[in-house]
Amino acid sequence: MIAELESVVLTTDIPDRRLKRGDVGTVVLVHGQRGYEVEFVTLHGKTVGVVSLTPDQVRPVAEGEIANARPVEAA
Repeated sequence: MIAELESVVLTTDIPDRRLKRGDVGTVVLVHGQRGYEVEFVTLHGKTVGVVSLTPDQVRPVAEGEIANARPVEAA
Protein backbone atom coordinates (compact mmCIF):
# COMPACT_ATOMS: atom_id res chain seq x y z
CA MET A 1 0.00 0.00 0.00
CA ILE A 2 1.20 3.48 -0.85
CA ALA A 3 1.33 5.83 2.14
CA GLU A 4 1.05 9.59 2.56
CA LEU A 5 4.18 11.56 1.63
CA GLU A 6 5.49 8.75 -0.61
CA SER A 7 6.64 9.56 -4.10
CA VAL A 8 4.66 7.87 -6.87
CA VAL A 9 4.92 7.59 -10.64
CA LEU A 10 2.00 8.39 -12.92
CA THR A 11 1.11 5.40 -15.12
CA THR A 12 -1.10 7.27 -17.61
CA ASP A 13 -1.26 10.67 -19.28
CA ILE A 14 -3.73 13.21 -17.86
CA PRO A 15 -3.76 15.84 -20.62
CA ASP A 16 -6.29 18.19 -19.02
CA ARG A 17 -3.93 18.55 -16.04
CA ARG A 18 -0.74 18.81 -18.19
CA LEU A 19 0.58 15.56 -16.68
CA LYS A 20 2.31 12.76 -18.55
CA ARG A 21 3.01 9.11 -17.85
CA GLY A 22 6.22 8.92 -15.83
CA ASP A 23 5.73 12.19 -13.95
CA VAL A 24 6.62 11.90 -10.27
CA GLY A 25 4.32 13.24 -7.57
CA THR A 26 3.85 13.07 -3.81
CA VAL A 27 0.86 11.46 -2.13
CA VAL A 28 -0.75 14.07 0.11
CA LEU A 29 -3.84 12.06 1.10
CA VAL A 30 -4.84 8.39 0.94
CA HIS A 31 -8.50 7.58 0.24
CA GLY A 32 -8.33 4.01 1.53
CA GLN A 33 -8.71 1.51 -1.32
CA ARG A 34 -10.28 4.14 -3.63
CA GLY A 35 -7.12 6.07 -4.43
CA TYR A 36 -4.94 9.05 -3.65
CA GLU A 37 -4.59 12.81 -3.79
CA VAL A 38 -1.23 13.41 -5.45
CA GLU A 39 0.61 16.72 -5.76
CA PHE A 40 2.80 17.31 -8.80
CA VAL A 41 5.34 20.16 -8.67
CA THR A 42 7.98 21.64 -10.96
CA LEU A 43 11.62 21.25 -10.00
CA HIS A 44 11.48 24.81 -8.63
CA GLY A 45 8.62 23.91 -6.31
CA LYS A 46 5.66 25.43 -8.19
CA THR A 47 2.57 23.25 -7.88
CA VAL A 48 1.31 22.02 -11.25
CA GLY A 49 -1.71 20.39 -9.63
CA VAL A 50 -3.19 18.25 -6.91
CA VAL A 51 -5.06 15.41 -8.57
CA SER A 52 -7.37 12.64 -7.34
CA LEU A 53 -6.08 9.37 -8.79
CA THR A 54 -7.17 5.75 -8.68
CA PRO A 55 -4.72 3.02 -7.65
CA ASP A 56 -4.20 1.96 -11.28
CA GLN A 57 -3.08 5.49 -12.25
CA VAL A 58 -0.01 5.52 -9.99
CA ARG A 59 2.67 3.14 -8.83
CA PRO A 60 5.42 3.29 -6.23
CA VAL A 61 8.87 4.47 -7.31
CA ALA A 62 11.01 1.42 -8.06
CA GLU A 63 14.54 0.94 -6.80
CA GLY A 64 17.09 2.04 -9.37
CA GLU A 65 14.83 4.57 -11.14
CA ILE A 66 15.99 8.11 -11.86
CA ALA A 67 13.86 11.22 -12.40
CA ASN A 68 13.80 12.90 -15.81
CA ALA A 69 13.07 16.60 -16.39
CA ARG A 70 10.58 17.85 -19.02
CA PRO A 71 8.99 21.25 -19.66
CA VAL A 72 5.41 21.69 -18.48
CA GLU A 73 3.11 23.08 -21.13
CA ALA A 74 1.44 26.40 -20.30
CA ALA A 75 -2.11 26.22 -19.00
